[in-house]
Amino acid sequence: MIRRIALCAVIVAVGATSVAGAQSRTMQGDRETLIQLERDWDQAFRSKDVAFIANVLAEEFMATYGDGTRVDRAQELEMIANFNLQIDSSRVDDFTVNLYDDTAVVWFTQHLVGPSQGQALELTYRYMDVFVFRDGRWQCVASQSTQVAGAP
Repeated sequence: MIRRIALCAVIVAVGATSVAGAQSRTMQGDRETLIQLERDWDQAFRSKDVAFIANVLAEEFMATYGDGTRVDRAQELEMIANFNLQIDSSRVDDFTVNLYDDTAVVWFTQHLVGPSQGQALELTYRYMDVFVFRDGRWQCVASQSTQVAGAP
């Protein structure tokens, strides 16, 4: 009987530790992490840091672009490695992050400035990225972008 009580106490203590560990992620912390991840991803794209982006993209990643084109993870990484247009500046803002346990949807706006035919060209895109939390980190499983018509 004493052994059972001791065993139950150990099981309860281990269970409480597991719950406390699982709760160490907070909604606010996850929001901040995801926003920073999007900012870092933007910087990694501009610097062609394919290894960083490969770490962010889940194996089943799919992107859909405004023209309806769809690419998988390998195609996305290849496009990043071969990207050769000049971007003078890029800014991401206007974040909305919704969390659903180990899934998150992140909406944001990206503002790009670069040269085109000798003129400064400004483009604005809206993104929706879907992340899952696995293996202790957030990974993007889906991304959709749309160019904002007539935006400065």
